[in-house]
Amino acid sequence: MPHSYSFDQDSNGHKSFELPGARPHYNPDRPGQVEHIFLDLNLDIPRQSYEGSCSIRLLPIRNGIDRLTLDAVNLQIRSVQVDEVGQNFDYDGEQLVIQLSQPTEIGKRILIAIAYAVEKPQRGIYFIQPDSHYPNKTVQVWTQGEDEDSRFWFPCFDYPGQLSTSEIRVRVPKSLMAISNGELIDTQEDGKHKIYHWSQQQIHPTYLMTLAVADFAEIRDEWRGKPVTYYVEKGREADAKRSMGKTPRMIEFLSEKYGYAYAFPKYAQVCVSDFIFGGMENTSTTLLTDRCLLDERAALDNRNTESLVVHELAHQWFGDLLVIKHWSHAWIKEGMASYSEVMWTEQEYSAEEAAYYRLLEARSYLSEDSGRYRRPMVTHVYREAIELYDRHTYEKGSCVYHMIRAELGEDLFWQAMQTFVQDNAHKTVETIDLLRAIEKATGRNLAFLFDQYVYRGGHPDFKVAYSWDGEAKLAKVTVTQTQVPADKDKDVFDLRIPIGFGYNQTAAAKLQTFTVRVHEREQSFYFPLTDKPDFISFDVGNHWLKTVSLEYPIPELKAQLASDPDPISRIYAAAALAKKGGLEATKALAASLKNEPFWGVRVEVAKQLAEIKLDQAFDGLVEGLADKSAYVRRAVVQALAKIKTRPSYKAVKGVVKDGDASYYVESSACLALGAIAAINFDDKSKEEKAIKLLQSVLEERAGWNEVVRSGAIGGLAELKTSEAALDLILEYTKLGVPQPLRLAAIRALGKISPGQTPVNLERIIARLGELSKEHFFLTLMSVVAALGQMETPKAMGVLRSLADQTADGRVRRFAEEELANVQKNIGTDNALRKLREELDQLKQQNQELKSRLENLEAKSQTVKQ
Repeated sequence: MPHSYSFDQDSNGHKSFELPGARPHYNPDRPGQVEHIFLDLNLDIPRQSYEGSCSIRLLPIRNGIDRLTLDAVNLQIRSVQVDEVGQNFDYDGEQLVIQLSQPTEIGKRILIAIAYAVEKPQRGIYFIQPDSHYPNKTVQVWTQGEDEDSRFWFPCFDYPGQLSTSEIRVRVPKSLMAISNGELIDTQEDGKHKIYHWSQQQIHPTYLMTLAVADFAEIRDEWRGKPVTYYVEKGREADAKRSMGKTPRMIEFLSEKYGYAYAFPKYAQVCVSDFIFGGMENTSTTLLTDRCLLDERAALDNRNTESLVVHELAHQWFGDLLVIKHWSHAWIKEGMASYSEVMWTEQEYSAEEAAYYRLLEARSYLSEDSGRYRRPMVTHVYREAIELYDRHTYEKGSCVYHMIRAELGEDLFWQAMQTFVQDNAHKTVETIDLLRAIEKATGRNLAFLFDQYVYRGGHPDFKVAYSWDGEAKLAKVTVTQTQVPADKDKDVFDLRIPIGFGYNQTAAAKLQTFTVRVHEREQSFYFPLTDKPDFISFDVGNHWLKTVSLEYPIPELKAQLASDPDPISRIYAAAALAKKGGLEATKALAASLKNEPFWGVRVEVAKQLAEIKLDQAFDGLVEGLADKSAYVRRAVVQALAKIKTRPSYKAVKGVVKDGDASYYVESSACLALGAIAAINFDDKSKEEKAIKLLQSVLEERAGWNEVVRSGAIGGLAELKTSEAALDLILEYTKLGVPQPLRLAAIRALGKISPGQTPVNLERIIARLGELSKEHFFLTLMSVVAALGQMETPKAMGVLRSLADQTADGRVRRFAEEELANVQKNIGTDNALRKLREELDQLKQQNQELKSRLENLEAKSQTVKQ
């Protein structure tokens, strides 16, 4: 890669998704149909190795094929037989080429048997064991195939277009249990060992074959007579039930929605240590990270686990029953699994909660689109398939499914999805198959939607202005599409959007709605109304994926914040009010924080109050510390961190000292404490006291997933000029520190670095250099995240060597992106940083002046009245 480290920009100002070295990827030619794969393995866990055989039954597709190419990385190939006759083969460490002594004949099956061994595999299969630093770790072995890692643990045709049945027979120590796909058809005792024999009778791709071995506790549940099981470390049975107990209801819900009963003989969820994803939907046997197991207190305000459980379950249909033919269509499965999180939220909680969940998904995609790169959702140009597993595939995919639902309406949407599932069960699918199913079931052609949102990058950015003509009784709404055009009209969206007018005196839900076609850069629409509306609602229902900035007068925004029936519209109104600033907006937001019925809107209002640089915003916010919703209290604490005044310091310190029912609120308070103490109120002792308090949290509040202590580390990292804070953080990057806390400390090294002395910078770089030599995926991602926040050329050296040497595509890509960020950071040298700090101080003083001024104006208003 050239050393300038600058990535190409698209002509629309977005970074390119395609890094140097990206190329088109296609599925390989098929020599035939793989019908069955049989693995027979003997594990040697202490040595992190195993040996055994892989047998593949293949039905040739044409005559005269005389060589077969299989994917096999770093395996020791001992022998290859076809129909029990030894064959010549070439193996280069990545591909196994078998020279067939008898060329293929159509219709004549062949059985390929490969004897092989694996020592200390780098991917695909993972051996977890206790060591001197972590003596309490349990012994586990687990696999992870997606995207193309099955080739690291058995030889195979490793791409999703091949579907076959499979079975795994595995010999493990008697004290351990082995779980795999399908049904357990046999177990045998063998001295100190036990042999488990699993069989998966429904066809699936190689990346969904799995094995998990440990001394698990098994918790049994069921759905319509089928076993639903949860496997966790012994002693965590209560957490298992709390975290996964809704599974049978979820299976019922999805079976009904998708119009296809759960297709596999069982559903197992296995929680494993050091997992490199949140979860993986192996057919009938999902693997989950053990960090998703909730204790009682975590369950207060953590629904991530519930979302993870329903996401992986949804894949048993979208991904496992219907398999994508090529990675470029991953959005079909990941988008629906992510959308199923929205559907379950709607089912289990409320339509409002589902709408808010969707907004958060949309924002997640939007931040990737604006900050990282813009890409079409379907693309086969990349370096490694794993690069596609991003927010365009998951969150934007979810939003696309929602737009399809909004466009078709409830009944037709589910008819279309059920047709898609029923027509393609046990087959491979591409994006076009979804369009065809929609047309078949509903007669609707949604190509216009796919062309705008799926096959090209981006989304519309709307600016909406409103005015009222009292004489003519006309509402004028002007809609501008502000997304940067590559050429004048190329990036303009063509959508039919409902615009509603609301009246406070009528029931909240009554909007007078008109649907208009928005298809130009700027359009004005005129609506004849009998009375002046109190508020305007753009995109009623908020179904389109977009950004929107409302340019309405304050009275209309206040009325919308108070009365719009849609929580998302109320959130947009809150943002627009905060942008206007001033005392009137502050009061309206403070009133909303108190009176708004839905916690999601209160969370957003708290965020917006912090954006208004007035001391009065503090008074409105601080009451929110007593909110009954932990989500709102967390948002309030995060908002107070931005206000950075003595009273906000005092309020946050109270939360750190007294604690909160929620781990997350406590954690955010620790972070806020550091952030506010870092602004020096001409009082150096405040920083020392903050460090002392955070140190006491580190010493006393170990607990679930180290959420609270990680917050304290985050608080220390805000104290960018403090050597004492750095020393503490460095302590917690040592081996032996609980993993989640250690990862937080590693990331914090990057955060604290910009204010440190050159000598301390050297210490940080040296430590990150040492850490970059470890192999664990999450450690490396944390090291890259830390380096990416630094403002020194030395960080680039470590990132470069990481990008060149890591075996993981995700780490490599992240390291290269962060290289570009450091390049940018270096531009902002010390003089600039000093300016930034002085600017912060000035903003502080300015805020005090503005607040006094607003108070004086308010007083003079009262005198006048």
